[in-house]
Amino acid sequence: QVQLVESGGGLVQAGGSLRLSCAASGRTSSIYAMGWFRQAPGKEREFVARVTWITGITNYADSVKGRFAISGDSAKNTKYLQIDNLTPEDTAVYYCAVQNPGRQYVYWGRGTQVTVSS
Repeated sequence: QVQLVESGGGLVQAGGSLRLSCAASGRTSSIYAMGWFRQAPGKEREFVARVTWITGITNYADSVKGRFAISGDSAKNTKYLQIDNLTPEDTAVYYCAVQNPGRQYVYWGRGTQVTVSS
């Protein structure tokens, strides 16, 4: 069992920045990777980024490359998603999720709202 709590969302103006947090607790030894997803109103959930838990290898959706960056604090079992140069297209609920060694996303946080005004 892994529990995830996202935080750091809010209302920002276009061009601003946010740092989202995802804190993991429980059986963190079972985590292969941490993924970030987002879901905008009326749209399907979209993959944003992923980082492997131990090795720190990252990958990003083409739509966010150059603006989004993952970092972490291993002592806190926390990963961060730094978002720069926000646009209204980034408005969504952002979720983090645990990917197990079988590459399945099996645990999800409740999400944090990011709203970007023009």
